[in-house]
Amino acid sequence: MVEQNAHEGLIGARVRRKEDLRLLTGRTQFVDDVQLSGMLEAAVLRSPVPHARIVSIDVSEALEHPGVYAVMTGAEVKEAVSSPQPVIWRMIPDQLIPDGYPLAVDKVRYVGQGVAAVAAKDRATAEDALELIDVEYEELPAVASLEDALAEDAPKLYEDWPSNVSGSTTIPKGDVAAAFADADVVVTESFRFARQTGAPLETRGVVATWDPYTSHLDIWLSTQSPNLARDLLGEVLGISVDKIRVRTPDVGGGFGNKFDFYGEEIVAAILSRSTGRSVKLIEDRMESFVANAHSREQKIDVELAATSDGAITGLRATVYAVLGGQLGTVGIGPCWTTAALMTGPYDIPNAELSVVGVMTNRSPYGSYRGWGQPKSNFVHERMVELLSRRIGMDAQEIRRKNFVPPDAFPYASPVFFYDSGRYADCLDLCEKSVEQAGWLERRDKARADGTAVGIGYSFHVEITAFGPSRILNMAGLQHAGFDEEVVRIDSTGHVTVYTGQSAMGQGVQTALAQVAAQSLGVALDDVTVVVGDTDTCPYTGYGTGASRAAAVGGGAVLTAATRLKEKVLRIAGQILEASPEDLVVQDGRVSVTGAPDKSISMAEIGDASYRRMNGLLPETESPTLEEREVFDPANVAFSYGCTAVLTEVDTETGEVRLLDYLIAHDCGTVINPLIVDGQLHGGAAQAIGGALYEELVYGDDGQIQTTTFMDYLIPTATEIPPFRLEHMATVADHIPGGFKGMGEGGTIGGGAAIAHSVEDALSDYGVSITSLPITPPRLLAAMRAGKDNG
Repeated sequence: MVEQNAHEGLIGARVRRKEDLRLLTGRTQFVDDVQLSGMLEAAVLRSPVPHARIVSIDVSEALEHPGVYAVMTGAEVKEAVSSPQPVIWRMIPDQLIPDGYPLAVDKVRYVGQGVAAVAAKDRATAEDALELIDVEYEELPAVASLEDALAEDAPKLYEDWPSNVSGSTTIPKGDVAAAFADADVVVTESFRFARQTGAPLETRGVVATWDPYTSHLDIWLSTQSPNLARDLLGEVLGISVDKIRVRTPDVGGGFGNKFDFYGEEIVAAILSRSTGRSVKLIEDRMESFVANAHSREQKIDVELAATSDGAITGLRATVYAVLGGQLGTVGIGPCWTTAALMTGPYDIPNAELSVVGVMTNRSPYGSYRGWGQPKSNFVHERMVELLSRRIGMDAQEIRRKNFVPPDAFPYASPVFFYDSGRYADCLDLCEKSVEQAGWLERRDKARADGTAVGIGYSFHVEITAFGPSRILNMAGLQHAGFDEEVVRIDSTGHVTVYTGQSAMGQGVQTALAQVAAQSLGVALDDVTVVVGDTDTCPYTGYGTGASRAAAVGGGAVLTAATRLKEKVLRIAGQILEASPEDLVVQDGRVSVTGAPDKSISMAEIGDASYRRMNGLLPETESPTLEEREVFDPANVAFSYGCTAVLTEVDTETGEVRLLDYLIAHDCGTVINPLIVDGQLHGGAAQAIGGALYEELVYGDDGQIQTTTFMDYLIPTATEIPPFRLEHMATVADHIPGGFKGMGEGGTIGGGAAIAHSVEDALSDYGVSITSLPITPPRLLAAMRAGKDNG
């Protein structure tokens, strides 16, 4: 660990996170900790059926229940808003986007959809009142699965649509038809991914206060995107954003779930306006399984064209997005991203990548860590392995043969420009680390003892530093991607960074403080990072997500702090009667080069800039010490890595046990290796959950069957193996500091690596894995099928 009072080398130092002491000692404030005078608590009545017309709603008994202040139905909420719930990702031309409202109007389209809401003196009273609301449903046939939705005679979720398909589009590159016509080998496969969701420790929550005298809306919200939330609140409620304040206290995990904008925020605001009181609405854990964003579920049909010596010449894929009964905030965005990044790290000259959005009677599809990237990675890495089997060539050699070479950057993929990379070096590093860790010997010894042990690899790329605003707007995103940061030195010489990013346990406050401290030459303890208030913090165009906080935010802080340091040196030069070029800053003191005794403290410079300026502050300098930087990157930045997994399989039960786990990774300039390692560890844990355990199951009747952690399995410490990490650094030339993001990297490559390790362990069975998660029953079935086909 570096000393906390040092600034040199802070970028790249393993510094303990500044926020951890407060978090670990319980000195935090989450949304549920917000207590306001006269505050009411709300609860939502949710549909028990997946598909039905609402014939009638009788709320009279609920209104008469003691302690109840307001009851609101979907029709009343619709009358109170100016527009439907927003869908900000619109990637498909002419996509059918239904109007969705915070509570159901006329019809429900998934179990858990809000139908009515109650505000009462406390949560228990509100829940009691929900039981008094009488809703008459006319049930309709449920469209429970992708196949149900695409069937020729399928019931329609939206009667005025020609089918249940919301829209489709194709991303082209090169001449795919020619590539397949000329191919020596064509590999075809279909992959399925289960429905999953993020499960942060803190469920979603909001506290809304609508001032009846000023029409000002004050919101406490557990969100990753406070500025986006403020804009969308204004859009839906029809009020200007200058009358809305969004405050984000500590966020107990986000994972993308808290990027999306939910109807409950609107419901709480309307209930507050109706009652004249503050209203708290906290999602309970059972609600989270149906009201939180769902993700991951897709079906992907793939064809790969190649030469007999392993050169991939073409890729054709169709991504079927299993959307819910209503489009979420991000629409089809994650599934479009799966298609857009299907070629991964490989230089594939011809591609035809399609995405089809299909509505079903399931909860809305939304954000989860990695977005569409874990599925695209699973597909291209599985196809490499299948090609390896077909032509008898080592899969690693196929990867090396098809990697985008270092001299080809910036490289135009079917959608994005990859900025930089040394993929073969990273693969070499991973293989060398596996060898040094003794995995090959462990596998061979285990097999000699009759135990099924295997090693699997996966190579991934990760889109980070999201992203160029105008390009994102052209692609269909109805929001910007720039970041704005303010760096201020006060009259005592201490530094405050104001950011629009959200702190949700990822260490952004420490990372930005390290960048500011090194850039200004002050001690890390002298830097405070302020987050979570749209009234005091600057605007960030997208929010905290897409692995952008350290890259875009850090780049902006570095630029602002560098300019601020230049002003500090000019002021110090006046006081010390020296040229700014002859001055150095170290540990908060400015001194003359070669004459360390001739120095002045940052506190004295602050005093001269704010209070006692006469004779000290140059006439050409304005008072105060503050710089503001708006950074809109010219391009996204691509991190990348290679994941290796050592796995043991119980051939009698189908249980998979991970023995060891290694990631070789490159995210450009590393600000804090401890934070990077922690992010990769956390992402890998979620990859393990997605690969082996987590699945939201729906019955044929459209009823969700996983509504507690007894059913929805999440890996615990006993299932998580040791993690090994190796780092490279290929900088992003277009990002100040060369930073790239890595918040989702651990999540992306794990599924494919685990699948490959299982296949290697069961090589005698001829197992082929085409779906996630790899549950024991599915694996045993795959083993039987492999034996039968072998």
